[in-house]
Amino acid sequence: MIKFYKYQGTGNDFIIIDNREDVFDKSNYNAIEKLCDRRFGIGADGLILLELVNKVPLMVYYNSDGKQSSMCGNGGRCFAAFCKRFGLSENNKMIFEAVDGVHEVLFEANKVKLKMHDVSEIKTIHSDYELNTGSPHYIIFDKNIDDVNIIERAHQIRYNDIYKADGINVNFVEQTHNGIYVRTYERGVEDETYSCGTGVTAAALAFHHRHIMSLGNYIVDVKTKGGNLAVAFNFDKVYNDIWLIGPAEFVYDGGIAI
Repeated sequence: MIKFYKYQGTGNDFIIIDNREDVFDKSNYNAIEKLCDRRFGIGADGLILLELVNKVPLMVYYNSDGKQSSMCGNGGRCFAAFCKRFGLSENNKMIFEAVDGVHEVLFEANKVKLKMHDVSEIKTIHSDYELNTGSPHYIIFDKNIDDVNIIERAHQIRYNDIYKADGINVNFVEQTHNGIYVRTYERGVEDETYSCGTGVTAAALAFHHRHIMSLGNYIVDVKTKGGNLAVAFNFDKVYNDIWLIGPAEFVYDGGIAI
């Protein structure tokens, strides 16, 4: 039996397992895929293992297809909340290591603030954008995105000759009266998720790049299908001091036979 914990951040949900004593076989990709299955397992967009490297919490992340993936923003915020539950934070702050390096975290009221890495390049592709915020993202600005068949449109990009080998996440972004609304198709999940932290971050930076492009500190409010987030950042020729801000909530825990 393996003890697991279920967390969600604006509807982006994760199975988290404390693997500091190597209780989980990371080579068992089929088990990861089955645990994430919403009919035959626990159900989640991904699985996260807590390990340690030089006494620092290490986040090991797998998509629901069982494959280890790049950085997950909402997963990072949920991982931080999980670490706090087990006393691995101090004075409402902590650091942890992920596949893309070290991240800082601040806990404020019911929000978890995750510091993302700097972004120095945003590629313009016709009227669309491509950038990497720990994971690669393709950004499409459109109107009435609730009416868009994003699976069909995302497949045209994710599986084209440029991206099909490594995959790319595809985000549809609509400007609102006070920010942006984002829908995301995630590689590895191969479906729309209720929210994507690195996608929300990429969309906020692309929104600034598209509409503002002036120096200074900014905060962009972001609506997703699973709830509201915010992205704070500074722009000074590059995007730095980037923070993904929002709730990360414990759902339930239990045990399951592997």
